[in-house]
Amino acid sequence: MPRPDPAPAVAVIPARGGSKRIPRKNIKPFLGVPMLARTIAILQAAGTFDRIVVSTDDDEIAALALAAGAQVPFRRPPALATDHAATIPVIAHAIREMELRGWQYQQICCVYPAAVLSQPSDYREALLISAESKADYVFSATSFAYAVQRGLRRTATGGCEMLWPEYERSRSQDLEPAFHDAGQFYVGQRDAWLQERSFFSKDSRMYLLPRHRVQDIDTIEDWEHAERLFAISGSQTFIEESS
Repeated sequence: MPRPDPAPAVAVIPARGGSKRIPRKNIKPFLGVPMLARTIAILQAAGTFDRIVVSTDDDEIAALALAAGAQVPFRRPPALATDHAATIPVIAHAIREMELRGWQYQQICCVYPAAVLSQPSDYREALLISAESKADYVFSATSFAYAVQRGLRRTATGGCEMLWPEYERSRSQDLEPAFHDAGQFYVGQRDAWLQERSFFSKDSRMYLLPRHRVQDIDTIEDWEHAERLFAISGSQTFIEESS
């Protein structure tokens, strides 16, 4: 049987103005187009979001978001725009603001501005998994490139020791695969966000991405590597074909 279409959903992009490691990162040109605008275009191409809302404290970011076709119906308060503000309270605030305007959604997808390596199909599939499973969250993840059980630490004297010595003689292929958060998006149920439940629990699901479409963008070196990955990933083709 064909899978049912999920109920209308909203994408919320948390994009504050105070990035420190890469100044103005959210609107810095990524292969010639502001990063935030690229991510908005991917979400538009997915064709599955009723609204794309940007949560920001910054007038320049707000103007760029509006020009790219997103909505900015409220400003994020300063207390939720600091270096230490966590994602879940920011999205909970956005949900409350939207509901004050009569916008009711069961599925709310938080998408980071730097999710430029995501593709429209990722959101369509993640929303279906969320609707079918009723999981608290469906979030992007990927596998570690090497067995984490064989990880090392440096000692105070300059030597090394295993984090888990019991695996010293284990073959990597015999160890359980491990995964990590890809830091791109989190499709969450309304109550999970508002009750500030953890992303990582038995009630969440991982949406696995290939490692070549995952890159933290915290340094200029990261940024340049992400541009190379974007150029070869076909992301722009997906956007154009879906528009």
